[in-house]
Amino acid sequence: MNDWAYQSATAMARAMRERRIGCVELLDLHLERVRRHNPALNAIIALDSDRARARAREADAASARGESWGPLHGVPMTVKEAFDVAGLPTTWGLPELRDNIADANAASVEGLLGAGAIIFGKTNVPLLLGDWQTFNAIHGTTNNPWDLARTPGGSSGGAAAALATGMSALELGSDIGSSIRNPAHYCGVYGHKPSFGIVPQHGHWIPGAHVPLDVLVCGPLARSAADLALALQVIAGPEPFDRPAWTLKLPAPRKTALREFRIALILEDPNCAVDRIVTDRIQGIADAAARAGARVDDKARPRIDTLRAHALYLQLLRGATGALLGEDAFAQTRAKAAQLAAHDQSYGARVLRATVQDHRRWFAAHVERQALRAAWAAFFEEYDVVLCPVAASAAFPHDQQRERPDRRIIVNGREEDYNAQLYWAGIASLPNLPATAAPAGRTPGGLPVGVQIMGPYLEDHTTIEFARLLAEVSEGFVPPPSYVD
Repeated sequence: MNDWAYQSATAMARAMRERRIGCVELLDLHLERVRRHNPALNAIIALDSDRARARAREADAASARGESWGPLHGVPMTVKEAFDVAGLPTTWGLPELRDNIADANAASVEGLLGAGAIIFGKTNVPLLLGDWQTFNAIHGTTNNPWDLARTPGGSSGGAAAALATGMSALELGSDIGSSIRNPAHYCGVYGHKPSFGIVPQHGHWIPGAHVPLDVLVCGPLARSAADLALALQVIAGPEPFDRPAWTLKLPAPRKTALREFRIALILEDPNCAVDRIVTDRIQGIADAAARAGARVDDKARPRIDTLRAHALYLQLLRGATGALLGEDAFAQTRAKAAQLAAHDQSYGARVLRATVQDHRRWFAAHVERQALRAAWAAFFEEYDVVLCPVAASAAFPHDQQRERPDRRIIVNGREEDYNAQLYWAGIASLPNLPATAAPAGRTPGGLPVGVQIMGPYLEDHTTIEFARLLAEVSEGFVPPPSYVD
């Protein structure tokens, strides 16, 4: 195995501080891997090699003077295409934005650069970031490095594939419907969906929508939990307008050893069937934690009607994403919603109604959300983390022929509704909770499986620390065999 390609970002930064490798040398190693591996994967869709190499030379010169730019000094990384990077395109997969070049950096990008990172490219996304597959009419399809015929997940699919194959050391993603957690699960890496509101959305936008979206968060993907903690420390903080008035200090982890954790295990729910292969891997993680001394309770549940919670999440989710539609598309959606039969409660019907809901209906849903948040807060007085699935199955074959409302996936040998998986996204997103996706092993066919680790609001370091501790009793990140050299 190439010793440097699969080092953690934390280890790379330490090596450069200790002058065991140079910043230019490390960048060139990653660019060479991009040259060799990216054509088959199509994970990285924009390169900024010249500017990155110039910055790496400056970083090497700073190191020679005994200076450090920060905790990510010289670390080569990529960011999701939806984040503005000055001089590079931001399209969100929309053909009409093909020529949209950012003139400033997103707030999170500024944070990473301020910590010394070398950003050398951008990674692929689905159209409007709205899928667990990653393909669009501008940049094409991104493939899963464990099986090129399968999806890497979405919408941060290019990000997860680049990390898994050692083409990037760290990634910046976003999540409104499991868009960090899902690709981490499908590609076998780590991803963290932060508590809502602790990472600025500034610069993660499309023209005409320069305001933060409800439910959406920005967060890191990495190959280790320690890298998640480091990256979150770098990017967390207020939106630019709020900087004069407030700062953020997240609590330390609740516990520092597996034996101290009180764990609630949730493997199933009426909203979404989960493949036994997936639940077996998560059960194995819970068993490993129990052997280490943790208290695991597979009966504990918050006082929540999950059917109603899922309906509420879909309403708020599609209300947020619907705000990004252009005037013509919104008008067409409104007309379709008006023609729905009152009894039609299909996924497609609920999406249409939520997309064009009025503010009064949104406000009523927001009131319900606050009650659910209170129920979760009470639950986390008794438990430290919840372990549950990220999605219904491991990565599935590419399915680009059917529109999303019509897609099906195979779960336990049966066809199930593709969209039901949103339940496992909303379980943390609706109540604004932090959730870390961590590797949990592989299926008998060799595909990665992840576990979702949820925790109390603003206690992001608790879920990340639990993920770090899990790696002491499980495999953690394992690179896909075809990319080990």
